[in-house]
Amino acid sequence: MLATQKLDSITGRSTRFEPVPRGQLPPALPPETRPVGQLVAEAVRLYGNFFWSVLPLGLPIAIVNQVSVGHRLWVQVAVLAAAAPVLSAAYVGACLRIRRGPWAIPFVLGTLLILPVPLLMLVYVLPAVAWLALFGLAVPAGVFERLGFGAALRRGLDLGRADYVHALGSLAALTIIFGVTKLALIVLLHGQADAAERTALFLGDLVLSPMLFLGAALLYFDQAARVKSGPRTRRTRDGDLHTSFKPDGAGRSDAEVES
Repeated sequence: MLATQKLDSITGRSTRFEPVPRGQLPPALPPETRPVGQLVAEAVRLYGNFFWSVLPLGLPIAIVNQVSVGHRLWVQVAVLAAAAPVLSAAYVGACLRIRRGPWAIPFVLGTLLILPVPLLMLVYVLPAVAWLALFGLAVPAGVFERLGFGAALRRGLDLGRADYVHALGSLAALTIIFGVTKLALIVLLHGQADAAERTALFLGDLVLSPMLFLGAALLYFDQAARVKSGPRTRRTRDGDLHTSFKPDGAGRSDAEVES
């Protein structure tokens, strides 16, 4: 009891939580308030539901890394820039897996938007992610809304700016999860399955990279909902958690922590 009171005095809030009923999950938040974690979870769920049909989306990154591995940095940049069309095709393919639409204009637009990525990655990965968070949603906008080249580019910019922190955080989270999980998978395949390092790298890229394209395609719906609902003037400090996870979501605080 004393330890609980000390913790309450530090945090300024009660430590009592209301559990979710057994066998039930809290309802999913709508896209306009969906946090980064839920977007990643939705991408994983979508990938799991259509695993074999979306697995080929991982071939571009897997092949690019196989060609560029072991070469100097400028060679890797050149290979990645040359692969912009196939990377754009994978992105468009992920969008088409969610909803049918035109592909030609989004493919060209995606190719042009991916071209600066290798140069930005010379600085660091984050500038490349920031670029795609601001303009990259033009590709799903072109597919889902059937827009022309210029209209899709303007729409993508509007979507990126609707809640840029969410867009940047979502793509950054997907990138980090991809990198960390791939490293763990490579270590596992190389250490326990006695697979060659290049084979492990190929399998890791093939299996995990489709989630990057699916997550980026799903991000469109989050940002489109935010455009429709207007700018978010204030972010909640609890990350839009369901009330089942909020301490003392309703009612008064515990009696023992009141003065």
